[in-house]
Amino acid sequence: MTSEVLCHPFRLARPSALLQFGSMKSEFHDTSFLSRIRNSLPDLHRAERKLGAFLLDFPGDLASYDAQELARLSGVSKATVSRFVRRIGFATYENARRAAREERQNGSRHFLAHAEDTSAETQIAASMQEELQNIAWTYERIDGADLDALAEKIVGARRVWLAGYRISRSIADYVYWQLIKVVPDVSVIPQAGESLGEHFAAMQPDDVVIWIALRRRMANTDAALSELQRQDITTALISDEGSEVDDRVKWHFRCRIETSSPQFNHASVLSLCHQIVTRATVQAGLDGRTRLRLVDEFNERLGEVK
Repeated sequence: MTSEVLCHPFRLARPSALLQFGSMKSEFHDTSFLSRIRNSLPDLHRAERKLGAFLLDFPGDLASYDAQELARLSGVSKATVSRFVRRIGFATYENARRAAREERQNGSRHFLAHAEDTSAETQIAASMQEELQNIAWTYERIDGADLDALAEKIVGARRVWLAGYRISRSIADYVYWQLIKVVPDVSVIPQAGESLGEHFAAMQPDDVVIWIALRRRMANTDAALSELQRQDITTALISDEGSEVDDRVKWHFRCRIETSSPQFNHASVLSLCHQIVTRATVQAGLDGRTRLRLVDEFNERLGEVK
């Protein structure tokens, strides 16, 4: 799958296209594609219900195949496919396909599972190609001077705060374990049972926040970034390519994580984080090298690592 296909913009069918279906307009307006299917299942005929159940397991097949191919995969007729998309509120199969593609683009990994699997060799080759494309896309949009400026801020900050939820939390933890060897005061927030307010109250203007917000990001992200801006806290945002450039932060690094597999590919994110911690280590100079040496010496004396 080419990068053009992966990044092609899609839009939902216009509300006017649903007018002919009467009550369906109000029922399905602003409703996700999968919710449309789930809401309609009890009222569908047997063949349509079979197709609906199939698409709940493999919604990406509607986004990827034409109506005849989908009919073959799901074991129903092409006429059933046409009736089904109308029953869930779309004027045409192509409109339904656009909606499925947009929902896939906006973050649901469920849309990338397919009924027809490819070979392991093909999957590995495709994954490697996607990783290379994602990394190239990411660095084409990043200025090395910005990475150096962030590294300098990290080394000179009173405290470095790393924030992230869900998959972003694991990335924040990774950066923490790298930076703590070089910078003495690093925190990952929030910890279990904590609120952001408890940490925001402790922040000072000479701190730096690295906020990681990858798909599908938490609903409180916008409010948090606005509050950091209000407090005049220097902030770096690491997001996926689906986020628009955010002018509330000092630096916004957008990483492409798109993939044809059922899971996002975060190779570009980890590569960017490696650049950040490596440049911070270089910026730390003698102090950073001394801290690294002391960490190793203590670990050897304590016998905690081998």
